[in-house]
Amino acid sequence: MRSFSAFSAILVLLSAPLCLSQTRKAGKELPPSAFKLIALEVSGAKHYKPDDVISASGLRIGEIVHDDDFKDAARKLGQTGAFTDVAYSFDYAPEGTKLTLKVKEAEHFAPATFENFVWFSKQELLDKIHAQVPLFDGQLPITGPLPDDVSQALQAILDEKKIPAQVDYTRVAHEDGPTEAFDYRVTGPRIVVADVAFAGADAAALPALQSAGKSLRGMEYARSKLIQQEDKTFSPVLLQRGYLKAHFGETSVKVDRTEDNDIFVEVTFPVDPGPQYNLKNVILAGNKAVPSDTLQKIMHFEPGQPADAVQLAKNADSIKALYGSRGYMDATVQTTPELEDSNHTVTYRLTIHEGDIFKMGELEILGVDSRTKDRLQNNWTLMGGDTYNSGYTRRFVSQALKDVLTTGEWTPDIQETLDRKDKTVDVTLRFIAH
Repeated sequence: MRSFSAFSAILVLLSAPLCLSQTRKAGKELPPSAFKLIALEVSGAKHYKPDDVISASGLRIGEIVHDDDFKDAARKLGQTGAFTDVAYSFDYAPEGTKLTLKVKEAEHFAPATFENFVWFSKQELLDKIHAQVPLFDGQLPITGPLPDDVSQALQAILDEKKIPAQVDYTRVAHEDGPTEAFDYRVTGPRIVVADVAFAGADAAALPALQSAGKSLRGMEYARSKLIQQEDKTFSPVLLQRGYLKAHFGETSVKVDRTEDNDIFVEVTFPVDPGPQYNLKNVILAGNKAVPSDTLQKIMHFEPGQPADAVQLAKNADSIKALYGSRGYMDATVQTTPELEDSNHTVTYRLTIHEGDIFKMGELEILGVDSRTKDRLQNNWTLMGGDTYNSGYTRRFVSQALKDVLTTGEWTPDIQETLDRKDKTVDVTLRFIAH
């Protein structure tokens, strides 16, 4: 049994032929059958399946192999970027050769996303890529050539179907941080959403979903945009109607027709609405500075009707705004649904963490000339040391746009900086002219 590392290539090259030659001189010439690969094992693989490592090595059971083939296989695996170390051990015996590949996998991998490959389902695309790039399992090492190999495989897949498009990819990262994803997409044809459907939607919610889906028609297809629509548009439609356990499955897309350089597709959102819950009650807890009766007046909910989770979130925002108007700038509202599946009702418990009272700190006004700045500062009546009122700040800005900044168009930006040690709020008002 002999063992070598792919990163000790010089030692391997010098020692292997010598050992084999010595074996033969000692009268132990091996028969041809000894060089037939009869067993191949992988040790150390956690991220990858052993069969995929074997496929990527280029070695095959039943082939005639020699030491140079093992060195080539180890070197090939080491160059992929998927492993930080590759070694091997083998045993020549009259019945055949047994080889073990010993790998240490890379630490950092990132998922691959496919933005607009509308001709294939996600699983179909993953399977097709994996058939050409065995070390692709939906994720890729952030170093090495495998991302390029996947790009070439995708291009070959398109070319095989005679799809006139080019494959490109980008590394997704925040600023100078590490790669967080590999985003693959096709360029060339314009892919347009022609129609939208919702499979599995309850009849009570389907019309509202279809109405919301009209906004997608005519837009350029992009998988990431569809996911955003699920979160921002379609999920709220269900949550407003008491479908508190609703979720969307993997979006499917089908090519409808091609006109000139435009490809029109039909998009289907699979919906599992789950049961519809009615609101039983809303319970307040933790509030000391503001009476429950006062909080009840600014909330909107209807017991006995489908639970509107969107309105409940607005109620929580209203509570935080009221507390902010009284100086409680760190106030939070924790919403806990208590579901009763036996009768499909829900009680919401709103737990308020009030925090401390903050005072007014310093005011800074930016973006306007000195004369306008002086006028705005003179209009500001919340003095340092007064209990801070976040509602006042917003009303002030709204009034300033009506009474002072009457020429041109302005976009206000409010920045409230909390000093939690001194319990003060510094306010910066920036007015951006257009």
